[in-house]
Amino acid sequence: MRVNKSAIGVFEAFAEEYLNFEKTPKKNIFWLDTMAFLCNRFGNPELACPSFHVAGSKGKGSVSIMIASILEEAGYRTGLYSSPHILDFIERIGTCSGPFPEEVYEKSVKELMDFVRSVKTEDLPGERPITWFELVTLLGILAFANAKCDYSVYEVGLGGRLDATNVLKPAVCCINQIELEHTEFLGDTVEKIAAEKGGIIKEKTPVFVAEQTESVKEVFRQIARDRSAPIYFADEISRISEVVYKNRQLHCKIESSFFKRPLEVALRMPGAFQTRNAALAALAVKQVLPDIDEAVIEKGLSKAVLPGRFEIDGEIIFDGAHTVKSIGYTMDTLEKVFSNEGPANFHLLFGCAADKEVEKMAVCFKGRFSKVSITKPGSVKESDLERMKKAFDAAGIEYFSCGDYLKAIPYAVEKAREENARLLVTGSFYLVSEVKKYLLCQKCIGK
Repeated sequence: MRVNKSAIGVFEAFAEEYLNFEKTPKKNIFWLDTMAFLCNRFGNPELACPSFHVAGSKGKGSVSIMIASILEEAGYRTGLYSSPHILDFIERIGTCSGPFPEEVYEKSVKELMDFVRSVKTEDLPGERPITWFELVTLLGILAFANAKCDYSVYEVGLGGRLDATNVLKPAVCCINQIELEHTEFLGDTVEKIAAEKGGIIKEKTPVFVAEQTESVKEVFRQIARDRSAPIYFADEISRISEVVYKNRQLHCKIESSFFKRPLEVALRMPGAFQTRNAALAALAVKQVLPDIDEAVIEKGLSKAVLPGRFEIDGEIIFDGAHTVKSIGYTMDTLEKVFSNEGPANFHLLFGCAADKEVEKMAVCFKGRFSKVSITKPGSVKESDLERMKKAFDAAGIEYFSCGDYLKAIPYAVEKAREENARLLVTGSFYLVSEVKKYLLCQKCIGK
């Protein structure tokens, strides 16, 4: 479903005038006092309804949409704030089943723009300029308030401690698995990164944490102790079993003392790691709504889908995996979902941002594809094609490379079609987005 983009289109053009970290990563542009100032001027709309706050190095988008889907299945009007978007900005602010009515966006955009235009630089904390992500987050907060949501779910953008979403006072926090990522901004060890992610833990607010290494667990335990926050590690309070694939769905059983009976879950998002995401989401909802029926949780989880997370569209598989672990999970899922098909039936189109561990990623692809293409993942993120080429050379993988993604994409898509092969597109959500745009264009012109 697409809404009339008049209001959102106006907002996008307006926000483009502000510093956008997603397009231009830059240090020392993260703080919370600006968001606190903005929210306070609007009467703190972030408190309009109970919220769920979700952080982590990977899987936070999946956990967020699973929580929103459960809440929606229970009959609650639930706002979902997530990033990045794949095709349309409207994907960032809406519900798990689509956008709000257009009037919600019109009202929210007008309120935001009228206010921001009235603010003088000297009014802002430290006279620091407002950033693009702060504006987008504020728009989400206003939209959820104007839509009169019963609940809201916010996915953290980057880190947690200084992320714009951290003005929330959530009913519960969730932190997914931690790994090395964005080290230039978050720290060069998993413990330092955990300290940044753990910044979302609030005073006396329950926090549910996915399986972690012991050193990372201790970081979270210490933060929770300092803030008198009850902390639960999902792998310690729940058990996942009977994980099987049936008709490209992932089935499992999730047991916990939080549930009145074991959950029998069928997920549309494949990948064994999604069972852990489902457990984290279900536990968080059960904490806030202890009387919610287990059947509602199961049905909500079964409806949750997220573009670009092992999304199978005909012969093309889209997966925005961009860390070493997530690439490993993607390859494991590929083998399990298509267990009867060998490497000769698969092609790869890969592109990643310059700050990713491409040397370790490339090794994951060895011997698994009959044809490999590498390119830059679009024009938004800085990318290093020469480093990618060296990584694939070192891994002993033959490949076709092209720095122009607008040429590399049709080459890879057409080669897969010619050889009746499945094409995995991975390494970046931005690459996934560009391939989807190309396919949409081809469909529009009838090819």
